[in-house]
Amino acid sequence: MLCVQELLKLELFQKLERDRLDWICDRATQLELAKGDTLVKEGDTHKGFLILTSGSIGITRFSEGVEMPIGHHHAPSFFGEIQIMTGDLVPVTLRALSDCQVHEITPEDFLQLVHECRDFEKTVFKTIQQRVQGLQSFIQNREKMAALGTLAAGLAHELNNPAAAVVRSLKDVTPAMLELQRMNLVYGQRNVDEEHTAQWLKLRDEGYNFIADHDADPLAMMDREDALQDWLENYGVAEAWKLAAPLAAGKIEPQLLEPLVECWRDDPTELRDMGLRWLALSFEVMMMIQSGLRGAERVSALVQSMKSYAHLDRGAKQQVDVHQGIEDTIQLLSHKLKQGVNVKRNYDRNLPKILAFGSELNQVWTNLIDNSIQAMAEKGNLEIITAGKGDRIIIKIIDSGTGIDPTIQSRIFEPFFTTKPVGEGSGLGLDNVRRIVENRHRGSITVESAPGRTCFAICLPVDICKI
Repeated sequence: MLCVQELLKLELFQKLERDRLDWICDRATQLELAKGDTLVKEGDTHKGFLILTSGSIGITRFSEGVEMPIGHHHAPSFFGEIQIMTGDLVPVTLRALSDCQVHEITPEDFLQLVHECRDFEKTVFKTIQQRVQGLQSFIQNREKMAALGTLAAGLAHELNNPAAAVVRSLKDVTPAMLELQRMNLVYGQRNVDEEHTAQWLKLRDEGYNFIADHDADPLAMMDREDALQDWLENYGVAEAWKLAAPLAAGKIEPQLLEPLVECWRDDPTELRDMGLRWLALSFEVMMMIQSGLRGAERVSALVQSMKSYAHLDRGAKQQVDVHQGIEDTIQLLSHKLKQGVNVKRNYDRNLPKILAFGSELNQVWTNLIDNSIQAMAEKGNLEIITAGKGDRIIIKIIDSGTGIDPTIQSRIFEPFFTTKPVGEGSGLGLDNVRRIVENRHRGSITVESAPGRTCFAICLPVDICKI
């Protein structure tokens, strides 16, 4: 049974009269927990007001399918007051870290104490304020980590292909260069006709320029490749298909090759088709280098986008180009967009830069765009609109997804509110968005939603210091 001496260990009860303390002890129900026992699970209906008189209880919450520890209660302590006040489901799991003794007061008895005892009420609300502040700090850190995790996964995915292209190109270019050197040596040991050599070099240089400066027409490329393969096979080149593709990439036509190989048709040595192989291999090396350069440029662009996204080289509050932040976010989420999301941009290019917390605004774009992609199941239309309105700017993010149920639209910005089952998602995104927009930037955010069209509209001041 709960005794008065145990209650008086807590500040909450120290100003209550003795008869009121006795009343609490008489009405409290005792619960015994062994180590590992679960007192309440995330998503359950709340219990009463709980007083922990011995032992320790751990607090966990599911985030992205993982049960995350977020705190603990050590005796003597009390908890459960927030859910009684709000009527919400329990947002965390409470599990005994050791053998525990807990005493439960019914919600009705707790509320009676709050309403009748002013000092008790003040202490309860002071505790609630402290706990909410702690939760907000946790939410901010978790949301930053969640955004970072989303982008890190996407960045790793996006970096993989260009990095592999660079490695593949460097790996293949070495034996190709060695073979070209061998061919040059063999050719140099023959009686070299300088004019004939100049014709081959001219064809190679023109092919280089075409590969470097032109986006090949696939249909024209296929026609050239077919014609070259037929010609090479008629000429007697073994594995002609290997040469046809790189020669076609260099815009080589059979009629260009005819006069160059005429003097070697009856040569019994490898010189008979070495010029053809040399030209094809030269183009292959050029394409390897081009592929490696494109891969390196893509890696560089992704790293620059990540650096810009995080504003790693600048202070917290700065002049921010909203369009650049949105584009960096799109770039880093491109692995999700490419599955079937069509992005339409309607930007007001005359928008001024705004004084803002750049990395925090990028969390807003990340959450809203990522939510839109999920709402469309990665297939649909995503439209981003920007416009100026006096000393403010408007950003609208519109998706063609399933929409938000009207019965919950008023709740989507609440802390921990989520439409996902327990264990899926963090339930933090839109609350974090609201706090960044409204509290940090003194702006506003609204939502209009119907099946096939959901629009989040963000209004931000150009200079938050003037608000």
